[in-house]
Amino acid sequence: MSGRPEVLFPLFAELTTLDGVGPKIAKVLENMHVLRPRDLLYTLPHGVIDRRRRDTIDGAELPATLTVEVEIGTHRPASGRGRAYRIDVRDSKLAFQLVFFHARGDYLKRQLPEGARRLVSGKVEYFDGIPQMVHPDHILALDEEGELPEFEPVYPLTAGITRKTMHKAVVSALARAVDLPEWIDPLQHAKEGWPSWHVALVQAHAPRSAADLAPTAPARARLAYDEFLAHQLTLALARETLRKAKGRETHGTGDLQRKVLESLGFAPTGAQVRAVQEIAADMGRGHRMNRLLQGDVGAGKTLVAFLALLIAVEAGGQGVMMAPTEILARQHLEGLQPMAASAGVRVEILTGRDKGAERRAKLAALASGEIQVLVGTHAVFQKDVVFHDLRLAVVDEQHRFGVRQRLELGRKGQAPDVLVMTATPIPRSLALAQYGDMDVSVLDEKPPGRKPIKTALVSTGRMEEVVGHLRRAIAEGRQAYWVCPLVDESENTDLAAAEDRFRHLRAALGEGHVGLVHGQMPPADKDAAMADFQAGRTQVLVATTVIEVGVNVPNATIMVIERAEIFGLAQLHQLRGRVGRGDQDSTCLLMYQAPLSEGGEKRLTTLRDTEDGFRISEVDLEMRGAGDLIGTAQSGLPRFRIADMESQAGLMAVAQSDARKLLNDDPALETDRGKAARLLLWLTGQDEAIRLISVG
Repeated sequence: MSGRPEVLFPLFAELTTLDGVGPKIAKVLENMHVLRPRDLLYTLPHGVIDRRRRDTIDGAELPATLTVEVEIGTHRPASGRGRAYRIDVRDSKLAFQLVFFHARGDYLKRQLPEGARRLVSGKVEYFDGIPQMVHPDHILALDEEGELPEFEPVYPLTAGITRKTMHKAVVSALARAVDLPEWIDPLQHAKEGWPSWHVALVQAHAPRSAADLAPTAPARARLAYDEFLAHQLTLALARETLRKAKGRETHGTGDLQRKVLESLGFAPTGAQVRAVQEIAADMGRGHRMNRLLQGDVGAGKTLVAFLALLIAVEAGGQGVMMAPTEILARQHLEGLQPMAASAGVRVEILTGRDKGAERRAKLAALASGEIQVLVGTHAVFQKDVVFHDLRLAVVDEQHRFGVRQRLELGRKGQAPDVLVMTATPIPRSLALAQYGDMDVSVLDEKPPGRKPIKTALVSTGRMEEVVGHLRRAIAEGRQAYWVCPLVDESENTDLAAAEDRFRHLRAALGEGHVGLVHGQMPPADKDAAMADFQAGRTQVLVATTVIEVGVNVPNATIMVIERAEIFGLAQLHQLRGRVGRGDQDSTCLLMYQAPLSEGGEKRLTTLRDTEDGFRISEVDLEMRGAGDLIGTAQSGLPRFRIADMESQAGLMAVAQSDARKLLNDDPALETDRGKAARLLLWLTGQDEAIRLISVG
């Protein structure tokens, strides 16, 4: 499959080849992420102005945008600075005024000579009882009437580009779009009653009413579906590529897993057992596993991941567990070590901190197979890291780990199986968008003994009550987190907030009881403060959000979150999940500063009323939108121009099953519909996918 098909060349030409687009306008369009004529086709209007002609403005409900033919009367030049230039005009029934500010009289006299007839279109409103049209949008001679569309689409604009220029450029781009063969499944197409691609574009750019602007309008729904389909085809191709890549059959004996389970003292949940079975089945097949393990806070993902790593070790191979940060990697290590000890398995850590002889010794032990499970950060990607027999890679919190990195990891070792863990419950629509190439295991049960966490809202005015509550809890031997807000972008203010709170609590609760940890501390100090809290040497840990993920202190039963209203929902849910890890009752106090905004109140009450991470993530998605939910910059989420993941989640699900079915029936995309689908991939710029077909 060589380069882009010729039929698409005009849509990928330079912008300056479009009518009215010079180098300067092209530069402005680039700021709107419009780089090619194709991008203009996918920049749809967000409004429409009714410019149908009327005989008269008489009887119209003002203010309104109206289009009428008028006879030009007297010109009344501005009588002083800042005054308006007025022209009396008359339609078939009524006299009114055209009004211009900062106008050049000679220009207006040429444009609107007395006694001439003109078509004017613009907003008409009353001033001092006289209807006026201030700065008409359009002034046309009667023989130019055809230039004014009955319905004028309103496009998103940016400084430096006018409505007129934008409209002209879009019309010019539309003229290059030819009809393309249909890539949508014929049954689906008929069922939805969608227009063809070309007709859909023309209709979407010529709305006649608000209904035509809705995502449900057939033309728009079809174009949105195209984007989803292209994206899901790319993911499905990546999935097939990963699956076709020769994997290795890895069969565990169950011996090491049994030792670990016996050492636990409690039985795994049904969900954990099911997930381990799904993973074991995948690992036992000849193709590569590419599975997502999705679990809420405290659902016991670490145990599932470790049992999966043991399958690799039982088969004589090695496993690696990757975390995004060093502090998390160390935590994984601490969590895994007791389990590894009970199974007699050697676990080591490799991060950017390892240098010199120590690093060389670890690399040698890894290459010889002595290290059976490696925990690490992205440092495990480095060239000199060689495994003896890597069978399984577990990737934690892969928000920073998109499809491309998943393919990259496959080049390490002999095509290891990949298990991705996420602690952020993701609504189905987003999971489809981000991980459509993966099979999913969900941990939807809490391990036994996890008690519900009591959550309450408290205003900051009751600070001293909260401190009193802490004093009593400490006297009973319990521990607490106190999370300080991220006040603004600058870390210094966060630091100041945390240090002030630290001093205040130390004064109230006693010197040795309170520890502090924040983002700007040297790593060693941070680790020491954490260690003191974990060992129970300090009872209260004041922290900025560094404790968000992975910290495990079973004796900590109180979580105070100050200014909770400025945190995101998912973040609050993650923070709350730091308590309730032992067998005692736990509390989470959400301290807010009154008055709460509507959004702030909705976030805090949602959190108070439910502990179900999936439900919380649905509300979060509703409130914030997809890009924000996982931080668009590093989300690996596609940027759709038309499709909207929140409101059109249903279409995304259809696109996923359609894409998988198409590739199942036609893996090389060689049938008529397959060839059409290739055109769609070129059209939507999914070059990654095209490479995958040609490789496959």
